Amino acid sequence: MTPQPKLSLRGLCKRYGALVVTDDLSLDVQRGTIHAVIGPNGAGKTSLLNQIFGSVTPDAGSVWLDGRDITDLPIHRRARLGLIRSFQIVSILPEFSVLENVALAAQAKAGSSFRFFRAAARETVLNDAARLALAKVGLTTVETTIAGGLSHGEKRQLELAIALAAQPGLLLLDEPLAGAGVEEAARLIGILRALAGECTIVLVEHDMDAVFALADTVTVLAEGRILASGSPAEIRQDAAVRAVYLGDTC
Repeated sequence: MTPQPKLSLRGLCKRYGALVVTDDLSLDVQRGTIHAVIGPNGAGKTSLLNQIFGSVTPDAGSVWLDGRDITDLPIHRRARLGLIRSFQIVSILPEFSVLENVALAAQAKAGSSFRFFRAAARETVLNDAARLALAKVGLTTVETTIAGGLSHGEKRQLELAIALAAQPGLLLLDEPLAGAGVEEAARLIGILRALAGECTIVLVEHDMDAVFALADTVTVLAEGRILASGSPAEIRQDAAVRAVYLGDTC
């Protein structure tokens, strides 16, 4: 019996006037895998993530999570089902400590009724959950550091810890390596590789070395349509993909 996909997209369509950003797109993402979505600028990658996340409603088609139709669910209800997103632009609370940033995410997941942000990091249960997430991304030694003082790569690591504290079943990552230097990128790739299997990941990323090092499956978009989908090896050898996107870089 074929396992039920973690995420299924069926016939998604989205247009803005004459601009079609998602054109009858259907896709399955298997459980416990890293599924990369690549393509040239304007291919519809971020628009696709927006429709999965719930910040944009498709004009047609449906989004299914764990066999449940979530097309019309708001973002907060999708989050309760374990659908979490990390954005292209680093999103942290710069005046709070590293631990406080992650504890707040743990607090939100727990549904705590704290009235003040600062209370979150003083709760033992929240601290424990936050420290576990920080350990997974290699930030335990800087938990008391004010987040705004971290390096760019460390902020990316912190953003991942924040996402992990929400206990995602499906994690959407929008260019997690954007702006990272060589060493920072290598560290982030190692962290993402270690997370493989812990949750299902949909990854939008322009760094092809990272994509081919991490992904179990790669889907290539062009003008809102799927140009090809398969293993990294299959995508490397696909003539249409090489002509439209990869060129001689692979």
